[in-house]
Amino acid sequence: MNNNSLDLNQQEFAQLLAQSAQLVLEQFEQLTSAKAYHYHPQQEVAAWFDEALPLEGMDTEALLAEVRKKVMHTATGNLGPNMYAYVMAGGTQVSIVAEQLAATINQNVTKWHLAPAISEIEKRVIQWSAEMMGLEDMTGGVMVSGGSAANLTGLTVARNIAFEKFGVRKKGLFGLPPFTVYAAQEVHGCVDKSLDLLGIGTDQLRKIRTLPDFTIDLQALEEQIIVDQANGFHPFCVIGNAGTVNTGAIDDLDALAAIAKKYEMWFHIDGAYGGLAASLGSLQAEYKGLSKADSIAIDFHKWLYQPFEAGCTLVKNWDTLRRTYFKKADYLDTALEEDRGRLEFNEHTFQLSRNAKALKVWMSMKAYGIRRIKDMIQKDIDLAHYLADQVEQVSDFELKSRSELAVTCFRYTGNFDREAEIIDINARLIAALEKDGRVFITGTRLNDEFVLRACLTNHRKQKESIDYLLNVIRETAKTLQHEPQPSY
Repeated sequence: MNNNSLDLNQQEFAQLLAQSAQLVLEQFEQLTSAKAYHYHPQQEVAAWFDEALPLEGMDTEALLAEVRKKVMHTATGNLGPNMYAYVMAGGTQVSIVAEQLAATINQNVTKWHLAPAISEIEKRVIQWSAEMMGLEDMTGGVMVSGGSAANLTGLTVARNIAFEKFGVRKKGLFGLPPFTVYAAQEVHGCVDKSLDLLGIGTDQLRKIRTLPDFTIDLQALEEQIIVDQANGFHPFCVIGNAGTVNTGAIDDLDALAAIAKKYEMWFHIDGAYGGLAASLGSLQAEYKGLSKADSIAIDFHKWLYQPFEAGCTLVKNWDTLRRTYFKKADYLDTALEEDRGRLEFNEHTFQLSRNAKALKVWMSMKAYGIRRIKDMIQKDIDLAHYLADQVEQVSDFELKSRSELAVTCFRYTGNFDREAEIIDINARLIAALEKDGRVFITGTRLNDEFVLRACLTNHRKQKESIDYLLNVIRETAKTLQHEPQPSY
């Protein structure tokens, strides 16, 4: 090791890269049979890393061995086909390489001259994404950490542009009537957090009841807008769901766009989960109205199968973002630069320090092609429908919801006669499945009822994966049935 810097010599560095590559390859050796979750109590995991501040360095081979044992071998199995919790994509091998290359050149994608190629690549990824979804008029955008940040960005643009005439960026919300925001009850929790951060307040978020298919009730929405106007509120934004996290429900986006236009409101769409599925010909009718949005949140680490982090907000044009975020600073001044074609991302988003998120997306789009990616999205959806069909065809499971996307909600019913027993076994299943580790699935609540929720956003899943999921749930539930039961 070089004592004048932190660098290894070229031979040592090559050896380190080869050893780290072997750790990557190990993750792919037994993807289908590897556990989806490795259960260790929190105190045990904390004890692995309970050590003093290291004053002296350690051998890198020994360090990798520690990482292999404590990190790689215990990681939750997001790569493999047995992950069904939350909305977790399996990543791509091209993206693994892209992340290594991005870390190597260590670009800060904030001013164009700090990251010329990556800045242009991010612009291209935004254009390609809009084109992929049939949104050629969405010409501006920015990459962020994920769906939550993408929704926060969209709602920040909505607030700053909609109330630009009141000087909201300088004066804040003082003296203005309360702004009201409208969304279905199934809206993602990040919207509550966003309105909190933006100073609008969650009291001004109107969560509108849903129809039996979990989409927003349009009549109830319009009635609430009228009531709020009469009571002195200022309705300013409607949020449409292009695939809810709970069930994959897609609101009537075309009707929401019409309501937003009628009442002169901003129309934001949360497409973090389902937005990219708008690229499928089979779902064109479901996404009618998507192009009428003023801003859209999408998430590449969901249905473009990217590693974390890779969210994105799309808007109509770059000027919308600049009017929202630009702040003159001497250390960022571009007055002396002769090249006026440069787009400065720091002028179009909140962050100054930004990593090269776009490289992995760009490389994946080029390596696999959009047709192949769309085929994988369609396969995920078909597998979710296959899961729903399998559940309906057997007597020991009960289907609770199916969607046009890749979320299926269901319950294990076994041979129980009483509802209380079914509720109890499903409530205990989550912890039991986590300890078992063969599959990783979580639950949610639909109509105040606890259900198991399977989300399929992994290009490595096959029909055998679905059959395996149901069999593991059966086996685990039967094990629970032999344990002492609580009295009812």
